[in-house]
Amino acid sequence: MSPVLAGVLQLLALVAALALAYRPLGDYMTHVYSSKKHYAPEKWIYKAVGANPNAEMRWPAYLRSVLAFSAVSVLFLYLLQRLQGHLPGSLGFVSIKPDQAFNTAASFVSNTNWQSYAGEQAMGPLVQTGGLAVQNFLSAAVGMAVAVALVRGFARSRTGELGNFWSDLVRGTVRILLPLAVIAAVVLVACGVIQNFSGIHEVGQFMGGNQQWNGGAVASQEAIKELGTNGGGYFNANSAHPFENPTPFSNLFEIFLILLIPFSLTRTFGRMIGSVRQGYAILATMVTIWLGFTALMMWTEFGHHGPALQAAGGAMEGKEARFGIGASAIFSVATTLTSTGSVNSFHSSYTGLGGGIQLLGMQLGEIAPGGVGSGLYGMLIMAIIAVFIAGLMVGRTPEYLGKKIGTRQIKFAACYILITPALVLGFTALAMALPTPGHSMSNGGAHGFSEILYAYTSAGNNNGSAFAGLNANTQWFNTTTGLAMLLGRFLPMVFVLALAGSLAEQQPVPATAGTLRTEKPLFTFLLVGTIIIVTGLTYFPALALGPLAEGLAS
Repeated sequence: MSPVLAGVLQLLALVAALALAYRPLGDYMTHVYSSKKHYAPEKWIYKAVGANPNAEMRWPAYLRSVLAFSAVSVLFLYLLQRLQGHLPGSLGFVSIKPDQAFNTAASFVSNTNWQSYAGEQAMGPLVQTGGLAVQNFLSAAVGMAVAVALVRGFARSRTGELGNFWSDLVRGTVRILLPLAVIAAVVLVACGVIQNFSGIHEVGQFMGGNQQWNGGAVASQEAIKELGTNGGGYFNANSAHPFENPTPFSNLFEIFLILLIPFSLTRTFGRMIGSVRQGYAILATMVTIWLGFTALMMWTEFGHHGPALQAAGGAMEGKEARFGIGASAIFSVATTLTSTGSVNSFHSSYTGLGGGIQLLGMQLGEIAPGGVGSGLYGMLIMAIIAVFIAGLMVGRTPEYLGKKIGTRQIKFAACYILITPALVLGFTALAMALPTPGHSMSNGGAHGFSEILYAYTSAGNNNGSAFAGLNANTQWFNTTTGLAMLLGRFLPMVFVLALAGSLAEQQPVPATAGTLRTEKPLFTFLLVGTIIIVTGLTYFPALALGPLAEGLAS
């Protein structure tokens, strides 16, 4: 079987699996977020934190709860790393230095999972499992809660109430993420992923020195790492490590986990607003972009010119032989179109155009299908921009899902769209202008610029993957990428929740003959075009200096 055919068949199998899970999971999540019943374990949690799960919140209260919970999470994870050397379960590792501890705390709480350290050489089971894995659950649940709050903004009328953050957070964790992660962990163990609490083992000589292997609760962390679109690996090699991802089947299963909830949330969206066809329109937009990017990535990696690359069947540098180009390309697109820093190949070794596809996938806002929760609310923001543009074309007040999109709503949407590019391009410009950050670049020219651009694109969009040729474990990069992660995660949430509140206060307007039918294929094409154009106008000059210049020169 040719490598190209193998890649296509894996893609078809992945699409079939996602299609089978789409309806039942989407309907189940609708039930979870709409139910009035509280289970006993959930009541214990509410009592412990002093929360009333039945109290409805307006958007300022909802936002304050999100920010307060996340601030406490950052502080807890920071202190856990700083005290590691004095706590049991450290395997003898010292405490993490302040700038790196801040970076890692910001990274995992913001669902970015950027890592400027090698996990097996820096952190013991206590920090890995009790700190990082816990945040994998909680940060994903926060994203889902904010997405559901926005959906309620569309579904409700003449009220500013968006639900209860603590109820949404606990239910998302206890009823959705935890059960799915348990099932996924069992499957991964069956595939050969390790799950233990053993320490460091000497396994022999390698290049004149002793080689050591770490054990760890890897399968459980791997499950939520992918399911919650987190991406932080137990080992430095992430999902290229055989302890995390041993077989082609486990590789395909991990891609399935990455895409499962973000795609299924479109079904939840459709059910909660009372129109599954609107959910299908958003799903079609996500699928169109995802399949288009996957096809482009396969084309660039399989079709790259040069005798050595042609003899290898494509650009195999930096890719695991057990996965090949097809599975690596599918994984790469899945991880950069979602907020998942997980990688099964070395992104810096992709072709110039392949690296550009990875960058563009993140720069779209990671909305196809995007991160858990963040992908849905990012796509709905773009849908508002699309109906606004359509309204300008026909000269009428734009409407979306029965809600008028006026000046206030467009300001919120515009601020949401502008925040991340400002962070990415601003920090990239600073890093290129100052002398110290440039010392971390292992390459010059266009590829060196791409390393810097990729780092801040990944941080600002809460992705977490990297062009790993960049030495990011410096005070400059630990601090600036940490700030980019926090600002890139929580500033957009301010405008998402403000938008949700303004929509919930409105009285629905009836559809007329002039209303744009947003459940039709025409709107899907309009939405795809809006996303590409807005992103292109924002990032094309930077892409031209980096991956495009490198790709055209090769």
